Amino acid sequence: MSSRSLRALAILPLVALLSGCNMVVMQPAGDIATRQRDLIVASTGLMLLIILPVIAFTLFFAWRYRQSNTEAEYDPEWHHSTQLEVLIWSAPLVIIIALGALTWISTHTLDPYRPLSRIDASRPLSPDVKPLTVEVVALDWKWLFFYPDLGIATVNELAAPVDVPINFKITSASMMNSFFIPALAGQIYAMAGMETKLHAVINKAGVYEGFSANYSGEGFSRMNFKFHGVTQEGFDQWVAKAKAEGKELTRDAFIALEKPSEREPVSYYSSVAPGLYNAILNMCVIEGKMCMGEMMSIDSKGGAGKESHANQERLRYDNRHAVRGEEAQGATFPASEKKPRTQEVDPAKGHDHHHDHSGPDTKPSDPAPAQLNR
Repeated sequence: MSSRSLRALAILPLVALLSGCNMVVMQPAGDIATRQRDLIVASTGLMLLIILPVIAFTLFFAWRYRQSNTEAEYDPEWHHSTQLEVLIWSAPLVIIIALGALTWISTHTLDPYRPLSRIDASRPLSPDVKPLTVEVVALDWKWLFFYPDLGIATVNELAAPVDVPINFKITSASMMNSFFIPALAGQIYAMAGMETKLHAVINKAGVYEGFSANYSGEGFSRMNFKFHGVTQEGFDQWVAKAKAEGKELTRDAFIALEKPSEREPVSYYSSVAPGLYNAILNMCVIEGKMCMGEMMSIDSKGGAGKESHANQERLRYDNRHAVRGEEAQGATFPASEKKPRTQEVDPAKGHDHHHDHSGPDTKPSDPAPAQLNR
């Protein structure tokens, strides 16, 4: 077998591995994602204008001036060439200027807070088109979507009509997360007590993957949802289904839904308690808690003085799961005053699940090592 055939056979396993890659970022279905794809391609192409010649000339010089080539001119005293210096410095400088201009323009054009100006490259957005507003809440470990104009909400399922602008308002009820639908647009962070925004549009009907792109705990890898790009008729049917099959999302229902859970099934809510999303955003869904708006109003007036200690309990938020006994598994001692899961006793087997994380001298009765409690 020739050496060329052997090289071809060696490449086959790599081709097989690449066949399993999901290239959705390079095959988007929304205008924003398409423009981001084009930016990646243009930036990579500009950089390759320098990288490829450098690699080629490196190989050429290594071959041309090899020790066995007695025909190549040997000049150990050579040290400078004005023409070569101009070429070496001017080419990268031009590329850097081009990349800088491209990045600066794209940063403003693709700002996620910037309302859309077009549906796609050939269709500008009519000022008469009303965008679809979706309020997104990241939970442990699931996604909650409010449709305020329609009065419905869903868990782990999102839908939007094709060629209709979508205004996302994004927050989190607990851990920092990242809302990401690669076929639609880039990732946007979701943070408790803060609201981020994303303007996007889906141009092709289909079912697309959505997920969290920021590690947020044990259930992170299963924090997925489906995004359905449908026709207007299909969207109307989907809304009718949510209203017909859905339950009522009250504040108490949200508090129950907020409990940490994994593999949460798709569910629909036909009605939503008034002001629930704003209460989530302001971290005051639980009765008696102080909303961030009230706290900021007090701060803007110089604070509440000595009497502010009375608000201490009203401002406690992060310990709510521990207080109600709903804390996610894997919490470590002493931060949560609960044993780490690796030391919990399995009643069925009569022994603990301790795993040695700190060395051979670790005892089952010892608390978790310090680096796990930070």
